[in-house]
Amino acid sequence: MTTLKGPGIFLAQFLGDKAPFNNLRSICLWAEALGFKGVQIPSWDSRCIDLKLAAESKTYADEVKGIVEECGMSITELSTHLQGQLVAVHPAYNELFDGFAPESLRGNPAARTEWAVQQLLYAAQASRNLGLNAHATFSGALLWHTVYPWPQRPAGLVETGFRELGKRWRPILDVFDENGVDLCYEIHPGEDLHDGISYEMFLKEVDNHPRACLLYDPSHFVLQCLDYLEYIDIYHERIRMFHVKDAEFNPTGRQGVYGGYQNWINRAGRFRSLGDGQVDFGSVFSKLAAYDYKGWAVMEWECCIKHPEDGAAEGAIFIQDHIIRVTDKAFDDFAGTGSDEAFNKRILGIQ
Repeated sequence: MTTLKGPGIFLAQFLGDKAPFNNLRSICLWAEALGFKGVQIPSWDSRCIDLKLAAESKTYADEVKGIVEECGMSITELSTHLQGQLVAVHPAYNELFDGFAPESLRGNPAARTEWAVQQLLYAAQASRNLGLNAHATFSGALLWHTVYPWPQRPAGLVETGFRELGKRWRPILDVFDENGVDLCYEIHPGEDLHDGISYEMFLKEVDNHPRACLLYDPSHFVLQCLDYLEYIDIYHERIRMFHVKDAEFNPTGRQGVYGGYQNWINRAGRFRSLGDGQVDFGSVFSKLAAYDYKGWAVMEWECCIKHPEDGAAEGAIFIQDHIIRVTDKAFDDFAGTGSDEAFNKRILGIQ
């Protein structure tokens, strides 16, 4: 077993134009003062990193790593959630997702996809240069508009969609493999990889690629009414990253999983700050420790009620209190009688 690393914090929701959130050094100092030990860096935010330069220059990557380490922190992973989303976009979402791409590419889906793929390739190389072994992303979605089959889906539609998704991601996965980095898909509504079954369908299309791994975030499973603890039992060998995020699901006679088109504060399913939701984190941390998870426990703050700075301050303590220092001996060692092969045979009545 392994003691989880942490607490870490995903910087994406905290970066801004005002100090201390406006550059990598100052936000790391802020996070370290709260008790965090690692930062997960959104690769699309130039206030933190120039992804292309980090991929092409080991010297620059060392400079970025040095800034973080001078603040008493470590880089846990890089993230390409926004770029990964753009690897596969159904035309119905073109305008909505154009904002994830540079302005010069908006209105040009083909160029946008090409840019997104290149961003993932940079991320693999940058992760290697930074000495990282895991990377976070989204899968994108070609089929999400058909998630509820009405009108009924034409025969073969899902298979065609996953074949195309696999075709797009397989070369990217190969580059991550060449760079020694696991590509961890956050299983998330809005992505074609949104639960265990859809992930397994994707694995089939990429020949069970060893780098097609998972970012585990139980909050998304609470909102889907999916058993997030059994999920660990099933997929623990593929879980390489962990977002510590809370959620609650309180259905009523008026709304359930789909939320009635309401905003976050009025939905039956809501993301919450750590400790304010329904996730059984005691069991989550226990299972990950028992399955020898070797990665970081990284807080992702998304709450429609609590201020983010309060969520961060409480979150660092919450994670630290849940990290289990694993034992290096059996509790009943004191009662051991010792043994050897001859002794064992006598116990069993074997000559």
